[in-house]
Amino acid sequence: MAIPSPFSLLDGLFERFAAGPQAPQWLVHEVQHRVVLLLNHVLMQEPEAMERLVRQRGRVAQLRWRAYVLALGVTPAGLLDLASAQAEPDLHLEVTETSPLALAQTALRGDKPPLRIEGDVQLAAEINWLVDHVRWDLEDDLAHLIGDAPAHVVGDVARRAAQALRQFAAARSAPAAASSLTNP
Repeated sequence: MAIPSPFSLLDGLFERFAAGPQAPQWLVHEVQHRVVLLLNHVLMQEPEAMERLVRQRGRVAQLRWRAYVLALGVTPAGLLDLASAQAEPDLHLEVTETSPLALAQTALRGDKPPLRIEGDVQLAAEINWLVDHVRWDLEDDLAHLIGDAPAHVVGDVARRAAQALRQFAAARSAPAAASSLTNP
């Protein structure tokens, strides 16, 4: 008899929590605005990303995961903004993995989450390019606040922690994958 993973217990706890009361609409809206600000901050550090998005101005991409929806429009400046509720999305992206822990493991491995994609192929290709090529230089942003040396130390600690988490996730997923192959 297999021993249940503590992660499956956490996943069940999250499922019960997520099925409970929903966040107020004003909070969802504020979080979405902060996400847009962060995305635009990262995009502004990469001129080629903005040039690619300028070609998609006016287009709307809608990202959906479970009950959460984020619709983003491309501005004439090559940045992002929340799309109006009436805007018809040109591209629908739906994360098909419902487990937040499985998504976290996917992210720790550096993989993309499983998606269902419908709509504008060119917009989808540009978003895929952004995901593959644009990275947030957190250490550089932190250096503006606390200085270069402390930011480098924080960045080094974060990289080591991320590597340890990746190794842990890989070690956890390898036995699970092996057992699913032997016990169909």
